[in-house]
Amino acid sequence: MPQPAARRSAPRHARPSRRGRNAAFAATGALAISGAGLLGLPSVAGAQAATAPTVTQDRLAPAAMVAGKASTASLSLHSSACFTAKTVGVGVRDASGTNLDFPGNASNVQICPSGVNFTSAARTLPAGTYSQFGFWQDVAGAWHNLPAQQLVVSATGTTAPTPAPTATPKPTATPTPSATATPSTSAPSSPAPSSPVAGKSLTWSDEFNGSISWGQRWVGDKSTAYKYGNHNPDDNKLDWLNKNNVSVANGVATFTATPGGPALENGKQSWNTGFLTTEGSSEGFQVKTGDYAETRVKLPAGTGAWPALWTWKNGNGEVDSFEYHPDNPNLLELTNHVNPGNGKYYTDASAIAKDQWVTIGTYYGANSVDWYVNGVKVFSDGKGVGANWSAYLILNLSLSAGQYHPAPQGTAPITMAADYVRVYR
Repeated sequence: MPQPAARRSAPRHARPSRRGRNAAFAATGALAISGAGLLGLPSVAGAQAATAPTVTQDRLAPAAMVAGKASTASLSLHSSACFTAKTVGVGVRDASGTNLDFPGNASNVQICPSGVNFTSAARTLPAGTYSQFGFWQDVAGAWHNLPAQQLVVSATGTTAPTPAPTATPKPTATPTPSATATPSTSAPSSPAPSSPVAGKSLTWSDEFNGSISWGQRWVGDKSTAYKYGNHNPDDNKLDWLNKNNVSVANGVATFTATPGGPALENGKQSWNTGFLTTEGSSEGFQVKTGDYAETRVKLPAGTGAWPALWTWKNGNGEVDSFEYHPDNPNLLELTNHVNPGNGKYYTDASAIAKDQWVTIGTYYGANSVDWYVNGVKVFSDGKGVGANWSAYLILNLSLSAGQYHPAPQGTAPITMAADYVRVYR
């Protein structure tokens, strides 16, 4: 959705929005690299003092448990330089600060830039909300806590969250007999509703557990973000919006793009594409300043796919929670167009990949928009959306027309899946 600076004031349909930064990327191959939860470490004794590694917590699970049901914890991390940690584990604290850590720490773990995964022994926890974080101990005996996230333990009998699909393997750590450190085989469980932004409560959501509520909650065949209402060739898109290209089964919404749509004004053949927006629905739900919006999606693999969660209203109001292109398989584009200036190419090969599930969220702050990947803040733009901003939500699968990213090759359908869309206020 980024656009060349010289045309930012033009209406969306009159400019190649989203694509300005992609053009620069395509020309230079350059991008900004960021890890989740970067933590600058204090100096330590001996050889480690010389390297002073920065340790990044890439992934932490579970985000949810059921009381009385034993669960293990998994932690993925990497460092700026190879070193050996005396201990690696996963900590848990209750509201009073009592330590309830997962047992089975790993000892003498080599942590390198290529990354390592750790799995604890199992334990149970009473129902409640906890603070959970990875930690490591250096050879001098000092402990280092990594960024914390919320762990929600639901009451006995509550249905456990659905496990997520396979993630990218990483090298193994050296475990103690009671712990295992193995290549990653699964992503974190689909989280129970909770916001990484403190003080927020779930105010609106679609879990896709039933049929799409067309007209009441969602509209799938038109948007003012598209020049002709249901298509927009001027935005380097092959899209022709069709609500029949969104289906729901087993708690997941599938967005499908298929060739054979009407011819576009530029002569190119359109693709029927799946699209959801709250604009024009009877609910007319809008996110506003101070909200946190989140989706969990399975990123597409098909060439030409261009999925996004974004906002739109009255020819502006655009904040891109993410954009994705399979030709840059480990990269998300994070952009605030309301007060532009500090967009981000965020890369994380362990969390972002074709055919992999990932949770992506955005906090629409008045003075800064903050982006989260798998519950960890990865970027703050320091710009914000202002005090009185509001806009409609859009989750969709677009198709690139080939100007900045490859167009679809062949006629095979292209799909993206979504587990939910949630908004906290």
